[in-house]
Amino acid sequence: MAAVTELGYLGLTVTNLDAWRSYAAEVAGMEIVDEGEGDRLYLRMDQWHHRIVLHASDSDDLAYLGWRVADPVEFDAMVAKLTAAGISLTVASEAEARERRVLGLAKLADPGGNPTEIFYGPQVDTHKPFHPGRPMYGKFVTGSEGIGHCILRQDDVPAAAAFYGLLGLRGSVEYHLQLPNGMVAQPYFMHCNERQHSVAFGLGPMEKRINHLMFEYTDLDDLGLAHDIVRARKIDVALQLGKHANDQALTFYCANPSGWLWEFGWGARKAPSQQEYYTRDIFGHGNEAAGYGMDIPLG
Repeated sequence: MAAVTELGYLGLTVTNLDAWRSYAAEVAGMEIVDEGEGDRLYLRMDQWHHRIVLHASDSDDLAYLGWRVADPVEFDAMVAKLTAAGISLTVASEAEARERRVLGLAKLADPGGNPTEIFYGPQVDTHKPFHPGRPMYGKFVTGSEGIGHCILRQDDVPAAAAFYGLLGLRGSVEYHLQLPNGMVAQPYFMHCNERQHSVAFGLGPMEKRINHLMFEYTDLDDLGLAHDIVRARKIDVALQLGKHANDQALTFYCANPSGWLWEFGWGARKAPSQQEYYTRDIFGHGNEAAGYGMDIPLG
């Protein structure tokens, strides 16, 4: 059965490209690629042409997310499987695929209305070494694990789980978190490769399509440097340094120039073979800046 292999890329609409240029390079360490198009910048994390596209816009939100399949045979099989399941999609033109720097592309939406793309054959610039936007001890964790993970807005968790299951992801509820109002939050996490999860949802109402993007460094010192830079620039930190119970990554969450969160991480474990759930994080992740949709006690 056709299945996606990784969360390959994201497109973001942003109102301030200059602020993003500084944040992505000087804080996160990503390489800025400017092809002179005027309305966008590309963020590079490895030898792919890009992993993130920043589109100049009058809004700040997720524009699309791209899920990779292995080859044209898998692509055709995925299109057929989704169509048979009654999901509306459009196979993009060659021009649209070229714009995404891929060989094949299909466009659809998940149950939450998040623009979703299936693709194969990304442009990989092996002739061009990755050059971080600031000095780094290591690199970003990508490769077969993809860009990282994101939490998306979903009003119907069972429908979202069924949709991503159709794409080939697996998972379930991984936390029961006691909330101050007496309710229990039960976020749902799903994976498609050795990364512990690539997508999650079930945090309740969200203003934007995306709550946060998590990416991971190969070297702990790069996480430490990023944390120092964030603190020195007085960027809002929503969740302080801590270690999650599910992926066991050391992370912190801070605001990006579009008003949602990037989670900077290191040291995540791989996806376990069987399901588990947790009632709290291992340590840390204290709440700090409020209003970013992570005002949840994890300790």
